[in-house]
Amino acid sequence: MRAILASLLFASLALAKPDGYPTKYDNINITHFLRKTYNHFFFFLDIIPDALQTECSKCNEKQKAGVEKAMKYLIEEKRDVFDRLSAKYDPKGIYLKKYKQEAEKRGIKL
Repeated sequence: MRAILASLLFASLALAKPDGYPTKYDNINITHFLRKTYNHFFFFLDIIPDALQTECSKCNEKQKAGVEKAMKYLIEEKRDVFDRLSAKYDPKGIYLKKYKQEAEKRGIKL
């Protein structure tokens, strides 16, 4: 779930399309972005609640891959940031339970 939260941050990094999230930033280097400017993506957080509730159904494949990479990075490298996001967006641990098995299948240890 924590991995999902982090990944969902990047679902918001896109240009608007009618039935999905914006795609403007689908081709950014996520690793570079996270290492150099991870504090700056907090303004994208308005997408998280919807993406969590809909299992990222509006995400395209690049966004889903970016979300996974971002979550893995936050969990492994910036755990304090991930924990703060979890406390804000999933205070009862509902999504953590929901997405835990999927995250672990992808090698993300919550």
